[in-house]
Amino acid sequence: MKTLIDQLDVLQTMGPLSFLAFRDSLGSASGLQSVQFRELEFMLGYKQPKVLHHHPEGSTRRQRLERRLTEPSLVDHFYDFLAGRGVEIPAMLRNKPPERPNEPNEAIQGALLGLYKERADIRMLLESMTDFDQGLQEWRYRHLKTVERTIGNKSGTGGTSGAEYLKRTLFQPVFPDLWEMRNRI
Repeated sequence: MKTLIDQLDVLQTMGPLSFLAFRDSLGSASGLQSVQFRELEFMLGYKQPKVLHHHPEGSTRRQRLERRLTEPSLVDHFYDFLAGRGVEIPAMLRNKPPERPNEPNEAIQGALLGLYKERADIRMLLESMTDFDQGLQEWRYRHLKTVERTIGNKSGTGGTSGAEYLKRTLFQPVFPDLWEMRNRI
């Protein structure tokens, strides 16, 4: 994540006029249409089937995304990990529609807190997951600020509302229970 965040430093050296000259070479390309970034989001549990329309039917890119839509996410594997340690995972979390964001759950937080306090190895894992989650949120914020700095509130290259769209993606942690659990420590 740190490498992704640091790459934004290069774009922030460009003023609006320099970026406008560069932006035309992007055409309609955008992060919204980036297969790699969408795959990352899908693997993390941010599954938005509506983004498939940016990729032609039958294309390799679309097939990759369709496959990721049906695969278990990192959050699903995290729940499997917890279940393997005796944590009961509520059905509402296991069966949530894939397009719904991950939501905190008090029962999960209680179980996490117990594991966090009792198992140093699991505590290290949970802290690494929190570091990753924080890095992704930092990248989203830095991306937003780079967009505001270079193009203001103009439409994004992928046809989105630009900065307004990016603002809606902020503060959506992959592992909300790891953040909420801290209120109980």
